[in-house]
Amino acid sequence: MPVLHALWSFLKGVWVALDGLRKVLHLILLLVLFGLLLIAGQTELPLVPRRAALVLSPDGYLVEELSGDPLERALAGATGELRGETRLRDLVDVIDEARDDDRIQALVLDLDDLAGAGLPMLQDLAQSIRWFRESGKKVYAYGESFSQRQYFIAAQADEVYLDPMGYVLLEGYGYFRTYFRGTLDKLAVDLNVFKAGSHKSAPDEWTRTDMSDEDRENAGVWLGALWDAYKADVGAARKLEPGLIQAYADEAAEGVRATRGDLAQYALARGLVDALKTRHEFEEIVAATVGRDDEDDENGYSAVDWRGYLPYVRAQRELREFGDQAVGVIVASGEILDGRRGPGLVGGDSLAEVLREARTDDDLAAVVLRIDSPGGSIMASEVIRREVAALKAAGKPVVATMSTVAASGGYYIAMDADRIYAAPTTITGSIGVFAVIPTFQDTLGKVGVTSDGFGTTRLAGQLDLSRDIGPDARAILQASVEHHYRYFVGRVAEARKRRAEEIESIAEGRVWTGADAQAAGLVDELGGIDEAIAKAAELAGLEEGYDVRWMEQELSWQEALVRRLRSGAAWLVEAVAPRRVNLPWLGDTFARARALLGLAAAGRPVYLCSCRVE
Repeated sequence: MPVLHALWSFLKGVWVALDGLRKVLHLILLLVLFGLLLIAGQTELPLVPRRAALVLSPDGYLVEELSGDPLERALAGATGELRGETRLRDLVDVIDEARDDDRIQALVLDLDDLAGAGLPMLQDLAQSIRWFRESGKKVYAYGESFSQRQYFIAAQADEVYLDPMGYVLLEGYGYFRTYFRGTLDKLAVDLNVFKAGSHKSAPDEWTRTDMSDEDRENAGVWLGALWDAYKADVGAARKLEPGLIQAYADEAAEGVRATRGDLAQYALARGLVDALKTRHEFEEIVAATVGRDDEDDENGYSAVDWRGYLPYVRAQRELREFGDQAVGVIVASGEILDGRRGPGLVGGDSLAEVLREARTDDDLAAVVLRIDSPGGSIMASEVIRREVAALKAAGKPVVATMSTVAASGGYYIAMDADRIYAAPTTITGSIGVFAVIPTFQDTLGKVGVTSDGFGTTRLAGQLDLSRDIGPDARAILQASVEHHYRYFVGRVAEARKRRAEEIESIAEGRVWTGADAQAAGLVDELGGIDEAIAKAAELAGLEEGYDVRWMEQELSWQEALVRRLRSGAAWLVEAVAPRRVNLPWLGDTFARARALLGLAAAGRPVYLCSCRVE
């Protein structure tokens, strides 16, 4: 026993020593990261050559708000597991600043890593590029190939160049959904759906094996409007003959055969690009405008990358902010969920807190709510709407502005604003409600599992997922969904100063483009965030020279320290991470499925629009 006791004491001492060493090493690592953070945080403004081209090379998807924390985004980019993101506001700001910067003589659009964006975002970015061109500076675009979304931006350039081995892929817009009814049948899952709104198609993924007639009819209208807008904008930018874009897509097989399979020659023959050049040849063309920088090993011309230029832009903006009052801009991007959520999702409590801070901030005279959301939780949407109403009651004008999508719950949080702006190609509406509850009595029965018991009331056990939903629970759920739908319609009618019957006629879950929504009275004006900010300032009586403050959720000092440390780690990861091509993954489908079930599977009514564009 003494021997065992001595051995135990020895092992215990070793463990304590190792644990102490672990803690010391952990502390040293944190101190090293903190030191690196301080070094990285002391960002030097870029040394912009006297003559240079600003290189715009967005990564991943254009978004209104970056999702996740900096470390997660950096690790995802390093491993290629998840898509990257670029904030639209950052691109617009650097282009706008470069327009008046005499050192920037040209803009180069390098779009190979742009994975996707909604049409309203593409249009906002294109507008900034057009303003840059109107200043008299050249815009060049080069691509090894151009997807449909990449080409929309490239078409805004003075000169568009394509690699001789490349292609321009224009295929129109599609709306294709994955249906799981067959899978659920094989698993013997009974899906109970309760909905209000004949065109509310979000639950169809779980209840059908194909597209419903109502969904197909509605999709044909808004997809056609988006494609018409795309063709019109690209045709105007490239000065193409009417109908050429449609013919390019419809006659692609014949056209490519005529060029013996040379996709680049097909794009050149139809006038979509100005010339076929290698990257080296393209760099020579740009160098003729801006010259060369002997210290730049990456480009064959004098250049500054937009990421390096962005800190300079932010510093310049801060120097110019001197107004006594400001317009606050708050972003609601992602599905609307209960509680507190991080960037990329709209937490009811999180966003309400930011709106509350705006209401109590005496330096803010008005608020712009920028929305890019398909909807989500009814309760979270209502929490946000109440804070919007409280802002108005406090005497601060609120202007809602819709980005790519502001449908269902996304429209719900906008409807009480003093003014609602949407892009002509925004997807909105989808005023409807549904709830979904899966039950597994048949699944369990296949392996011999049954459920039985006793309840003290008729309702007891009627929502047990191992049994079929009881008649009382079924009646309650359907009545609840219909109540929430009537409440939704009534709130819209009150906010828009219309009769409920009028709103009912344009509701029923129908999806509208921004232009059609304006005609239907759901939207006040067509325009983007700049117009919304100007309107908010006007309603607040602000004179020119007011500040614009982008507001985010405030963190505690502990959260801020952790985020800063993570940002420093992200900086290290990004410095050594290999570049990866961003691809849309099959996981997107399952992510949407998980979100839908997470919102609806508990039987809680949901404001959600299934209106993706592909």
